[in-house]
Amino acid sequence: MRIGIDISQVVYEGTGVGRYVREMVLAITRIAPEHEYVLFGGVLRRKKDLEMFIEEVKKSGAAIRSVIVPFPPKALSFLWNTLNIVPITWFTGAIDVFWSSDWTQPPLGKVIGITTIHDVSFLRFPESFPNGIVSVQKKRLGRAVKTNLLFLCDSEATKQDAVSYLHIPKSKLQVIYPGFTA
Repeated sequence: MRIGIDISQVVYEGTGVGRYVREMVLAITRIAPEHEYVLFGGVLRRKKDLEMFIEEVKKSGAAIRSVIVPFPPKALSFLWNTLNIVPITWFTGAIDVFWSSDWTQPPLGKVIGITTIHDVSFLRFPESFPNGIVSVQKKRLGRAVKTNLLFLCDSEATKQDAVSYLHIPKSKLQVIYPGFTA
């Protein structure tokens, strides 16, 4: 199987999502090295950081191909989440599955889409967020809900929130607790 993974968030390792993506990619490629992985990164100024991470992933023994495009994540979000143009396969070539972790959701065509829901606090506590954040997140997640076949949730509570607030069927939700590898 050819699995595409958006690793753009890895350059923001000080954030929970950046660390999550890093550890998930390292674990997946070690656990299932029989698959081919296409690591996609959209980054303008931190290309070197992505390249160093890709070299680390290659130590897993899995077949790794990388595609780094000189687009900042906000530009990709505009192309994908606002205009809904330029399919991921335009960058990656043929893939069977594409996993994104921050709801920057490219058009998928026939590719199976997977994304992660870390929380839906913006829906549970909208008054806690600056103006505009709630509507942007709703729109981004709305597209992800329409196009993805599977959603990874960080916890049972997040899974229940996804059912309650997003009306995603339980059959499309899988809890995978964040982990840490040394």
